[in-house]
Amino acid sequence: MHLLWLLLPLASAAAEANDTLLWGPYRPNLYFGLRPRIPQSLMTGLMWFGTHDYLSISKTRHSCDQGDGISSYTWTEYDTREGGVQVIKDGPNNVQITTEFLKVAGGDHGGSWAARIKGEPMNPDVPSRTSLIFYFGLEGLGGIDMDTDELENGFEGDVKFSGSTPELDDFTIRIVDGPNNNHVSGGLHADKFEERIGKTHYLGQPVPRGNLWQAKELLLQNIIKRAQEILAPYKDSPSPPDPSYVLQLPDDVYTGSNLYAVQKSFDGEFQFDVFFESASSKQKLSSATLDQGIPALVASYGKRFQNAFPFPSDYPAEKRDSLEAFSKAITSNLVGGVGYFYGTSIVNRKFSYEWDEEDDTQTNGEDGETGPRLTEPKALLTATPSRSFFPRGFYWDEGFHLLHIGEWDNDFSLAILKDWIDLIDDDGWVAREQILGEEARSKVPAEFQTQVPNYANPPTLTMAVTAFISRVKKIAAAAGPSDQDLGMDFAMGGGAQEPLSAPAELGAGSQYIQSPELAHAFLKSIYGPLKRHYDWFRRTQRGQIKQYARVARSRTEGYRWRGRSEQHVLTSGMDDYPRGPPHAGELHLDLISWMAFFSGTMKDIAEFVGEVDDATSFGEIEQAILYNIDDLHWSEKDQMYCDANVDNEDESYHVCHQGYLSMFPLLLALLPPSSPHLGPMLDALRDPEQLWSPYGLRSLSASHPEFGQGENYWKGPIWIQMNYLALRALYKKYAAEEGPYKARAQEIYQQLRKNIIDNVFKEYERTGYVWEQYDSLTGTGMRSHPFTGWTSLVTLILAETY
Repeated sequence: MHLLWLLLPLASAAAEANDTLLWGPYRPNLYFGLRPRIPQSLMTGLMWFGTHDYLSISKTRHSCDQGDGISSYTWTEYDTREGGVQVIKDGPNNVQITTEFLKVAGGDHGGSWAARIKGEPMNPDVPSRTSLIFYFGLEGLGGIDMDTDELENGFEGDVKFSGSTPELDDFTIRIVDGPNNNHVSGGLHADKFEERIGKTHYLGQPVPRGNLWQAKELLLQNIIKRAQEILAPYKDSPSPPDPSYVLQLPDDVYTGSNLYAVQKSFDGEFQFDVFFESASSKQKLSSATLDQGIPALVASYGKRFQNAFPFPSDYPAEKRDSLEAFSKAITSNLVGGVGYFYGTSIVNRKFSYEWDEEDDTQTNGEDGETGPRLTEPKALLTATPSRSFFPRGFYWDEGFHLLHIGEWDNDFSLAILKDWIDLIDDDGWVAREQILGEEARSKVPAEFQTQVPNYANPPTLTMAVTAFISRVKKIAAAAGPSDQDLGMDFAMGGGAQEPLSAPAELGAGSQYIQSPELAHAFLKSIYGPLKRHYDWFRRTQRGQIKQYARVARSRTEGYRWRGRSEQHVLTSGMDDYPRGPPHAGELHLDLISWMAFFSGTMKDIAEFVGEVDDATSFGEIEQAILYNIDDLHWSEKDQMYCDANVDNEDESYHVCHQGYLSMFPLLLALLPPSSPHLGPMLDALRDPEQLWSPYGLRSLSASHPEFGQGENYWKGPIWIQMNYLALRALYKKYAAEEGPYKARAQEIYQQLRKNIIDNVFKEYERTGYVWEQYDSLTGTGMRSHPFTGWTSLVTLILAETY
């Protein structure tokens, strides 16, 4: 009964959030795709192509693709609870498309929403002719019907559909034209198509379960088939009909349709609205809803953003507007890039590399299972690193995402965190990449699709947990000593407490930090799985100390990443960073550092939820690990922290590569400010021949023989999340606490922060995107874009929110 009572506040909080968080642009792999957080439910999408020629249909925009030539696409504002505004600049088609999305809470089934799709020529002196298709489909139980009577040459005026599912109950979808749309008219053969010119065209088609994500291909097949029939008489003509008259949906609805599409073609500026109305909300939406709601959303977003991420006083006033717009956009793109995924994943429980086989850490397959197998389907709400290139969940990225999201909408970040915690299996493992379902797999090369249950990833989710606890304690402290005492009393098993007063900038997403009762219940609900996950790390990633006569204060606390190859340690997150040759006896500095951090996190949670004995045990393990970081990984000869390996004589030796790896004890703030090792690390960090560049800290020393070599992924380029860790450690510890290097740390912090902000902002203004990484010699953005995953941490750096 006690456990049931404990979980009741969580259920209540989740129900209250349902209206505002159920719907969202949770198909971030599309330029604009809406869906609820419900498996096999209603999904929508937008696709478009130019009609200035026939070839443009082969370049139809739908899934975000770096090959589309889109100048930029960005949520300029996006609020998790209210909606947002996205601007897409399609240079090849000379059209700027704006998608506006407004949530309307109410009723019992997640509320209603309205969307406006509008466009204008990017260059008014050049023709801009665009055909857009808005589609929606349903998988699973329920159905959709078209209420508007079918007409063989298309509709004039509004189009209406009605549907119902067990989770959404009854709903309607209406598509309404704007007031001043123009259509292509005149030209060759126009007289033969006048009954269809300017009309809205449509299609209703049955689609097998699991195939709805292929809507683009299905719809284009219908358009092309119809076009081939129309163009047959013109095959020898030098002057075929205008593409606008031919590239149209066929205006058919087939029995049992669960995919519907509505097509509108325009010349120049255009606008149309889509309304999803939940029957239980009993609220009629209209264009006025958007006319009034979007400006109000933009205004409230701006005000709240200034409070949540205050503009720094050290930047000149003339840069304020542009820097603030940039910071808003990268925050909006991170939050607007959150996706909801549901489906199976591929797991191989028997795979291992030869240097892992002698260990007893292998996960045995059940019933003689060998080879890759599909799992049971699972669901995940997750922020995606890159909508164009990595539209799926990554464990190592997510902790950084949640640091940022948590500062904007704490409760939304906890919903994401809880979904990840729910993926932890009975053994304590969670896959480092969450490739759930065929749509997600379509974006992943085959060799990367299979996950292995003895492979880890940096446990960054723990950063989100400690950040949450810090927010709770901060609010409790601000409420005054008596309220703080009450909050901590509840955490230790005392009675319930009235909600604390949260700052206005936290908005609707602050229930869990206003109420110690809710905070305690949430942490209690994730404590067991997290502890199981922690134990899995200590069991499966443990390294060998005694076997190679290594001298260390702890005989157990050494760690090694499983699943490495000759050239890569993908499991570490730093894929091609130089390491020693693979060996069962190697020990990895970054992993033991993460385990120190993980132990400290578990201690913090245990203290908060009243698990006193566990907290003591975690603290003892943390201290043992910290001892061993020095004992096993510090090289006095090289004056740096290093990996350890084993030579042909079974002797342990250091493998030293100056870069992010050697800085891990600093990056995770594990060293005391008085550590004699801190001085040499700061020197290497600030040395232009080593890690320092005008654009941020490079991943590998410029003096290293492998700098910039090979695939050059982690061999020199600048990664923003690693620079964020360095800035956070300097700001909160080494530049703040007394020690012999305090002044040096302050100087490095100020210059590094400026270098990072200035370069990422410069590249954003130059290219329209933030990037996966930056060249340390030129500052140029590199690889995937937009990459508003952990690169968006620049917002926190700008606001000095660590």
